[in-house]
Amino acid sequence: MTFQHLPLPQLAETLRALPPSCGPVRLVGVDGHAGSGKSTFAARLAEALGHAPVLHLDDLASHDALFDWTARLREQVIDPFTRGESARYAPYDWNVRRFGAPRALEPAPVVLMEGVGAGRRALRPFLARLLWMDTPREVSWERGRRRDGPAQSDFWDGWVRAEHEHFAHDPSRPFADTLVRVCQEGYEVRQMPPGTARRARSVTHREGPSAAR
Repeated sequence: MTFQHLPLPQLAETLRALPPSCGPVRLVGVDGHAGSGKSTFAARLAEALGHAPVLHLDDLASHDALFDWTARLREQVIDPFTRGESARYAPYDWNVRRFGAPRALEPAPVVLMEGVGAGRRALRPFLARLLWMDTPREVSWERGRRRDGPAQSDFWDGWVRAEHEHFAHDPSRPFADTLVRVCQEGYEVRQMPPGTARRARSVTHREGPSAAR
């Protein structure tokens, strides 16, 4: 199956038609390497969804816990959603290196969750759909370094090591329902064979939250 151009409104309609996965919410993960275009894609898809909420996992991570944020996400966002309640999470300020005032996140029909690790093992049971930004890691990392400039060079050196370790132990791409590539005009997508990712997530669900890193 090849990649095909898919207008974002059409993808949005597909997501709206999915059954809820986290209480009343269709939680959609947008994963991929740092610098692969997740944030931009999520913003455009959110607009196509009628300004759906977007949760940025950078707000849950921190300098001291680049990937060790699963418990915080469960407590502040996923658990309230499963009860049909509004989530409240404290976003991390990467400049002052501390968490800020709590921010509300309503249990909308579709909520996008973007960031490296959005499709990690402990979260897949709560996702209605997992989208993977299919940009090679070296290309993504180079884009990220150019975007952030020389001042963030040391941070990126540490990030590359941490991301490589994370995906080596807890890959997301094999479990993605949809692969997304950035093209000159919009995006191209490849839908994975029906049921493949869902079966994989079903096995993962039996492992339970203790599978989180």
